[in-house]
Amino acid sequence: MKIYLVRHGETDWNKAGRLQGQCDVPLNEYGIRLAEKTARGLSGVPFDAAFSSPLSRAAQTAEIILGDRKVPLCPDDRLKEIGFGVMEAVDYLQARQDPENPISRFFREPEKYRPPEGGESFQQLYDRSAAFLKEKILPLEGRVEAVLIAGHGALNRSILNPLTGTPLRDFWRIPMPNCAVALLSLEGGRLKVLEECKVYYEGAVRLRP
Repeated sequence: MKIYLVRHGETDWNKAGRLQGQCDVPLNEYGIRLAEKTARGLSGVPFDAAFSSPLSRAAQTAEIILGDRKVPLCPDDRLKEIGFGVMEAVDYLQARQDPENPISRFFREPEKYRPPEGGESFQQLYDRSAAFLKEKILPLEGRVEAVLIAGHGALNRSILNPLTGTPLRDFWRIPMPNCAVALLSLEGGRLKVLEECKVYYEGAVRLRP
């Protein structure tokens, strides 16, 4: 079984450098074009199951990739982006310059990150993505051929990093521009990363968050 793990297309907040977290920001025009190019790149994949974050930027991306396939898209709250609490919507490029700002550690020293008020820790993110895989993906082995999962930058890395043995201090090691696709396999109950990052367009946009 193959699993195609896709990050959503670009939004205006991506372009402006604002932390989106769990704010519901739709794709912008360019983000729609990226999703359409990714859809063409994946046009030959026989998706027969699909999941996405309920946030519109991920759901829109999944819907564009699925196109006219008769596959229901199943939203799952566990696929939402990591929550930043009171720091959502801030300028993360500016926040990164202040070593006392928790967002600076989020990017520069993730192993030392302490979430702001109302935010999530990396461990909470890892726990919910692992629970999603165990409950929704592992049972599909032997029943389906190809699965689409549309998520977010940090969320997708919380799936990939444990499979590649990447420690928390290197959380951002895998590049993941908008609409980046990672390819995983599931065989004998074991997930394996076959390809960490592939894009189907020229000129990758912002890599983070």
